[in-house]
Amino acid sequence: MGIQQFKLQVSLRLGIALYFFASISCCKHASTINEVGSCTSNLDDSNPSSSALHGVNEFITEAYFEKHASLIDSDFQGFLSKEIPLEFCEVLQDKLEPVPKLSISHRHLIGEGSHRRLSSSIRLEIQPGSKFTLPAHFCDAILVEILPSGVFADPFELQHLLQRGVFTGATVFGDTNLELPSVRSNRSIVEIHMDIGPNVLSGNNNGLEINIEVPLHARYAPLGEHEFSRVEFSPPDLFTRCSFEGKSHKQSCIFLSTNKSLELKAGAVVWDVPCGIKEHTGIVSVVTFFSAIVSALLIVFTAFHYSDTTGCNNLKQM
Repeated sequence: MGIQQFKLQVSLRLGIALYFFASISCCKHASTINEVGSCTSNLDDSNPSSSALHGVNEFITEAYFEKHASLIDSDFQGFLSKEIPLEFCEVLQDKLEPVPKLSISHRHLIGEGSHRRLSSSIRLEIQPGSKFTLPAHFCDAILVEILPSGVFADPFELQHLLQRGVFTGATVFGDTNLELPSVRSNRSIVEIHMDIGPNVLSGNNNGLEINIEVPLHARYAPLGEHEFSRVEFSPPDLFTRCSFEGKSHKQSCIFLSTNKSLELKAGAVVWDVPCGIKEHTGIVSVVTFFSAIVSALLIVFTAFHYSDTTGCNNLKQM
């Protein structure tokens, strides 16, 4: 009998210790994913294009969150229009004249359930008759996606895609807490960089086109009057960043896409996320309450039955 009690006490202490360490680990994990999650590819310092394109200010949205604590649409659009150096570099006026424009030709969701991919087909438009030649590995297409409330991008999944070479850069700014429901979470921004060298471009009669797929997850939607909560995606902001050798040093220039015609034709992307219905709250609460009571009684009954069985076996051994 004493041995059984000793084993039980040891098991209880081990269980409490494991629970304590697990709680500490969860707290650390939560505090980590609340911060900005960013991932960059391994850069080769010997490659001039890599060192020029991926400098100190690699991500456009990073500078915004250095000055603003939260994401506000008006502040962010003002930041894009006023604070980003969108200008023609002297060296690019000769090599990239006219400057190519990026536009969205098609957007749609891929997959089913709460884990999907937002696919954006980006067209690189070049004016007919121009002598534009895109230098390999010297230009990046940058997609800045402001995610609506109700969805989020997993930084760890983006890191996996980055390691596979799908993107040249990827980051998530804002609320990256994966466990929060929609009502307790804030919006976030995903910034994706992709090489637009000849190795990833597919040519057609209207220009060049690339495809970017951003993995997304749906959050728990709040209770509503209907079975689904509608999440609508706005068109992203597109940039082209190119780097060349200047007269005195390397120059990296960012160009904002100004062609919105195809983006308007593409229309908004909608994701209907399942949610609970308010009318069913009472029934669900009652069923959950009685299920918890029955489960607790079963646990107590099993514990007493195990204790009685152990006591009888010990008496027989004596």
